[in-house]
Amino acid sequence: MKAIVVQELGGPEVLQVQTIPVPSVRKGQVLLKVSSVGLNFADILAVRGEYLTRTRTPYTPGMEFSGVVAAVGEGVTHLKEGQLVAALGGSGAFAEYATVQAAACLPIPANLNGREAAALPVSFYTAYFALKTLGRVQEKEVVWVEAAAGALGTASIQLAKAMNCTVIATASSTAKLELAKSLGADATFLGDDSELRQKILEFAPNGVDVYLSVAGGHGFSDRLSVMNNLGRVMVIGNASRESAELNPTMLMKKNVSVIGVWLTPFMGNSAEMIAASQFIYPLLESGKAKPQVGEVFSLETAGKAFDFVFSRASTGKVLIEPSGA
Repeated sequence: MKAIVVQELGGPEVLQVQTIPVPSVRKGQVLLKVSSVGLNFADILAVRGEYLTRTRTPYTPGMEFSGVVAAVGEGVTHLKEGQLVAALGGSGAFAEYATVQAAACLPIPANLNGREAAALPVSFYTAYFALKTLGRVQEKEVVWVEAAAGALGTASIQLAKAMNCTVIATASSTAKLELAKSLGADATFLGDDSELRQKILEFAPNGVDVYLSVAGGHGFSDRLSVMNNLGRVMVIGNASRESAELNPTMLMKKNVSVIGVWLTPFMGNSAEMIAASQFIYPLLESGKAKPQVGEVFSLETAGKAFDFVFSRASTGKVLIEPSGA
C-alpha cells in the first residue's frame, strides 16, 4: 500500500510517500481502508518533533480519519466488514490502510459522508470537553471562540449554541467571520482589531465567561482582561508557537481560572467519551450540527496541506485522502 513514512523530523519536506506492507490486524483491532484523514495542527507539530508527546521515527502520521472496516481482529464483535467508521488512533492514517483499536472507532450517523466523518472526532470531542467537562459552561453564559472558522472553532460554535450560550467569534478575515456567523455566532470580530477589547465589552458588558484560546503567545495576558468574574480560560493550543505571559494579579482580581485542554487523556475514559457522544450524536443526526470540511489534498500533496494549514488560510477541517483529491 501507499503510505507517508517520516524517517526524520522536520517540515513538510520529510513527508515521503513509500510502498509498505498492509498492516496485520491483531486481537482487539480493526483494519480500515482509509477514506479521509483529518489534518490537525497536532500532526504538524508531531512531524516537527514539537508535540506534547515524543515522536519516534520512522512512523506514519495521521491520528484522525474515516474508513471502511476491511477486517476485524479476534474479540471484535461490535464492528463488521464494510462499515464506515471514524477513528482516533495514535498515528498511521496517512496511508491506504490503517489499524486501530476497535475501542477507538466511532459509529457514524447515516447522514454524514466519509469526509464529514473524518472531520468529526478531534474537533467535536475537544470542543465538548473544553466547554462542558472542563469549562463547566452554563446556559446564557458568554463564550469567546478564537480561530472561529477552523475545525475546532466551527465545532465549538455549534456546540456552544446547542448549550444555549451566547457566542463571540474572532477570526483573521471577514470571510471567516461570515462562516462563523452562519453557524450561529452572535457577534463576530476580527482577531487583530485594535479595538477588540472594547468591542467585546460593548457586546458583553459583564465580560466573557468561557474563552477558548488556541493562539497563545503575545497578547495572551491582555486578552484575559475581558473575562467575567469566575471566568474560565480554556487553553487548547498555542498556534503562535510563542511563549505567553500571564499576570497572576489579573486572575486573582476576578477569580479567573486558566485550564489546559488535551483530548488524549479523555480518550481512555469511557464514561467521559460516552457522555460526550450522548450530547454530540443527536445534534449530528438531527442536522443541528455538522462537521465543516475544508480543502482536500492527496498523499502526494500532503506537504502542501501542511503549508496551507500553517498559512492560516484554511477553514473547516483540511483533509488528506489516499485516493487523491
